[in-house]
Amino acid sequence: MAYILVINPGSTSTKIAIFNDACLVFEKKVYHSLEKILSYPDIISQLDFRKDGIIEIINDNGFNLKDLHAVCGRGGMLKPIKSGTYLINQSMVEDLKKARYGEHASNLGSLIAFEIALDLNIPAYTVDPVSVDEMESIARISGMPLIIRQSFFHALNHKAVAKTVAKRFNKNYEDMNLIIAHLGGGISIAAHHYGRVVDVNESLEGDGPMTPERSGDVPLGQLYKMCFSGKYTINEIRRMNHGQGGLAAYLGTNNADEIVRRINNGDEYAKLIYDAMIYQIAKEIGAYATVLYGEVDFIVLTGGLAYDDYLVNNLIKRIIFIAEVLRYPGENEMLSLANGALQVITNHEKALIY
Repeated sequence: MAYILVINPGSTSTKIAIFNDACLVFEKKVYHSLEKILSYPDIISQLDFRKDGIIEIINDNGFNLKDLHAVCGRGGMLKPIKSGTYLINQSMVEDLKKARYGEHASNLGSLIAFEIALDLNIPAYTVDPVSVDEMESIARISGMPLIIRQSFFHALNHKAVAKTVAKRFNKNYEDMNLIIAHLGGGISIAAHHYGRVVDVNESLEGDGPMTPERSGDVPLGQLYKMCFSGKYTINEIRRMNHGQGGLAAYLGTNNADEIVRRINNGDEYAKLIYDAMIYQIAKEIGAYATVLYGEVDFIVLTGGLAYDDYLVNNLIKRIIFIAEVLRYPGENEMLSLANGALQVITNHEKALIY
């Protein structure tokens, strides 16, 4: 029996869960007002505020921190690393605190886990952070020597879903070829070749298809003319690409349910834009089929948008010729984090060192 505290920070929320082995015994999502978040100069400044809130919630709900065997936080922007469960150490903490590889709310997950665990003298872990990098060398070439394609994607969910699919069909993940599409506010589509993500779009900064809030690939000529037109700041351009791009830019919302309601009420423009996103996702999936030489066991759709029947049904029409399509909506990040820590606690795996 192992009690594991799991922490998963988002930009304006923090998810908390306590697992007894793989059994969820407590879960809560805490929302933080935008006003509160903006009162901090940067993400790292939120550390004590978020940590203190987590401890207060745990105590208020009758749990004793001293009963915990481990703490597991969602991984953030780290150096390129291989897939697995990592012991959070001082080196990782320093990289996250200094935002050496980028600033993101998920950076707080490992930092909070480390500080809580340190006070309790128990281990802190993180599992498959966004910087998991298994890309082939050929996939890193961009066309401009100064720009290298990087691996930043929804690694935690990709790996968890891949292993779930393998188990369902009584196969080893390491023996399968999968195309997995994580469909959410950000969209990452990856070729999984025999247990490795050999190619994936850099979803964090809007590479790939248009998403509910990211522009995806755009014609570069028009983009760099905009950049040097003097009309926009770099932050305005960045927001057009990430945060206020995609569906949000065209339709004023990133809410897929709302957009589908508009479509059902006869909004032809909403239909055109939403269908364009589906079209672009299909094109990206088709491209990753070529990475695997067309030898694809399954295409797997996951993430929040995979709940949407309109999107899934229209997407399948375009990609079903490649391989059978499986649907695993949602993310299950909390369970994935707990399971990763549990594998180490029970000595089924050895913790990796950063």
